[in-house]
Amino acid sequence: MKKLKYILLIAISVVILSSYTMYRSDFFEIAKQIEIFTALYKEINMNYVDEVNPAELMNTAITKMLTDLDPYTNFYNEQDVEDARIQKSANYANLGLELKSHHDKVIITNLLKDFAADQAGLKLGDEILKIDNSPVSDYKNNLGEVLNGAPNTSVKLEIKRENQTQVITLKRVLSKPSAVPFYGMANDKTGFIVLSQFTRTASKDVGLAVLELKEQGAEQLILDLRNNPGGLLSEAVNVSNIFVPKDQLIVYTKSQIENYNANYATRREPIDTEIPLVVLINDKSASASEIVSGSLQDLDRAVIVGARSFGKGLVQRPKPLKYGTQVKITISRYFLPSGRGIQALDYENGKSIRKSIENSTAFQTQNGRTVYDGGGIKPDIKVEAEEISDFTQTLIDDLILFDFSTHFANKNPNLDWKTFEVDTKVFDQFLDYVKTRDYEPKIKTDESVEALVKSAKSDNFDPKFIKTLNDLKSEIKDEKNQLFQTYKSQISALISDQIIKHYAYNQGVYQHNLEKAEVVKKAVKILSDKSQYNSILKP
Repeated sequence: MKKLKYILLIAISVVILSSYTMYRSDFFEIAKQIEIFTALYKEINMNYVDEVNPAELMNTAITKMLTDLDPYTNFYNEQDVEDARIQKSANYANLGLELKSHHDKVIITNLLKDFAADQAGLKLGDEILKIDNSPVSDYKNNLGEVLNGAPNTSVKLEIKRENQTQVITLKRVLSKPSAVPFYGMANDKTGFIVLSQFTRTASKDVGLAVLELKEQGAEQLILDLRNNPGGLLSEAVNVSNIFVPKDQLIVYTKSQIENYNANYATRREPIDTEIPLVVLINDKSASASEIVSGSLQDLDRAVIVGARSFGKGLVQRPKPLKYGTQVKITISRYFLPSGRGIQALDYENGKSIRKSIENSTAFQTQNGRTVYDGGGIKPDIKVEAEEISDFTQTLIDDLILFDFSTHFANKNPNLDWKTFEVDTKVFDQFLDYVKTRDYEPKIKTDESVEALVKSAKSDNFDPKFIKTLNDLKSEIKDEKNQLFQTYKSQISALISDQIIKHYAYNQGVYQHNLEKAEVVKKAVKILSDKSQYNSILKP
């Protein structure tokens, strides 16, 4: 017995000594690198030809260091931390508008019905010129904080609308948008619920919508998580809990640090574990949206329809630093009940690398269906229209679709949006508008050819070859014009949404798409065909 105790004591000592040695090795390397960095910084500060700004130089160094990790591990200076605190404050008023900066212009691209901006008379497409008599360019990095602020205060905006300027004063009112901006009946049996964000009231709002729709006769449901960027993890669990039993594992986290490992299970009695359910997702459904759709897929509780989700399966936690600064660090990864991860990208040297299907691992759902990790949530039923092409995304980013919708709405103030369709006539008007703007979308092929021309000139290639490359640029321009027809259906659907938003806000878009959107039609069809619905979940 004494010999056994002696052997165990030696083994434990070896483990402790080994761990201590590893720690000392890491500590020495960290101390060494910090000492080198400090010496380097000192030499630059004392000897560089121009005066350096210590704060800016250090901020650049920190930002570059974190860039080599992932996009979600970020450093926040004192002002960043204070701005975040104000935004999270219960006394933070939301004006109910969305802005986009483009070519040094700040444009209102969305308005929430009955919020302060809407009540003050602002319109989609308005360009903000000044805020309280100061040019909008003075607020490059904190425009949102300047506009939104304490309740019962006012902000004065100078705007430009159709080449006319005017001043509008908004009174800030304490109001927060609902997590469920719309719900209604897609037909006499099918309820439809849009969940836009996982805020603190998300599960409450969804639960109330479910109960009311059931009272209206809903025997099956569609939960729309398209374009939902995520939010609170606890609310992702609670939303799932509406449809699955208490004590069911929804998601868990894995980390190198054991204390960060955690299981998240449902804690309440569900509202309905039997009602047929379809969840809609697309490439902008991320994080908490992927937890809900992925867990319901793993548990064979819902059919997932649309396009592959974004694939954000990394967990961050804020850590306080000195002098009021803070760092948000990725500490772990999300995993679904089947054991698969959500994260679609790996990061090496600051660059994102999308995982291929060959590198994915197969997992089994509760009913034995095969699902894969590492690529977001793959829908059970794919709808092509929900996959936005790079070409169409360029039109969105450049505000071409939005600008045309504003132009169209201004020309047609009495449009009946409920029966509106982007037909051939309207699409041709769009193409004419693009020509009048002398707009040419820049795509990846353009960048590749430009780089090739530049490289050929640098290498002193024959001018004839360079001319051939320039001629190729003209051919590419013709091909790009054809892409408008290739993606006509996708572009038309987006134009329709933008135009309707001018007349009836987001609610009008949701109402219109209950009957028109391809993905909603597909969801209703699946739910209405019980044999198909069951065959998907129980192969």
